[in-house]
Amino acid sequence: MRINVRWDVLRDPAASAALDAWLAAARGAGARPLVTFDRSPRRPSYNPSPAQLAGALRGSRARHPFVREFSTWNEANINKRPQTVARWYLALRRACPSCTILGADLLDRANAGSWARRFVRAARRTPAVWGLHNYIDADRMSTKATRSLLRAVGGRIWFTETGGIVRRSNGSAVRFPTGVSRAAKVTRFIFDRLARLSPRIQRVYLYHWDTGEQGGPTWDSGFVGPDGRARPALEVLRRVLGR
Repeated sequence: MRINVRWDVLRDPAASAALDAWLAAARGAGARPLVTFDRSPRRPSYNPSPAQLAGALRGSRARHPFVREFSTWNEANINKRPQTVARWYLALRRACPSCTILGADLLDRANAGSWARRFVRAARRTPAVWGLHNYIDADRMSTKATRSLLRAVGGRIWFTETGGIVRRSNGSAVRFPTGVSRAAKVTRFIFDRLARLSPRIQRVYLYHWDTGEQGGPTWDSGFVGPDGRARPALEVLRRVLGR
């Protein structure tokens, strides 16, 4: 299970309580949580210092010592310089040498490969794991962007967000087909094609379970509809998992 959190989540009592509840539920389910840092709604354009982000990780580890997997930043190739994210990544590694630290979660846009290469040059090392949000590949039933990242850098790749989109109205200029039936086909494509492109692709995090407040009014990629009924994509997932 994966959760995306504001980097200063522990400074907000309500947000930290919500995170506590989510992590407790994940632990109770026997899941291994992955925590991804992201911007703060208080100051959306503010870049924390490496020390501040490392402090956020140490605070999270003190509060939830069972959490050992973190991603440096969410969709970092949209508006963050790779040199900045590389400094954050190195600071997180120093803050928890025994943790798994993803270099970043990248969106599968055209700059993902070049951004990742610049990150590696700045960090002077290749992260053991990268996160990839390959909605564009998945929902266009393409392998282009995923293959491009595989060629660009070494390391394992986790699909930290992917899935078939039923409805989307978030203002993005990127277009691809959507719908309940399409989402089921996309789910099958993710497992039959994308996840099999390379043995370096080792995890798939599907977003998301239902159409509740996580997706909001602008995004629906749920396996369960607003009426509580399972959608065709869930049956595909069950078959993939052999259940």
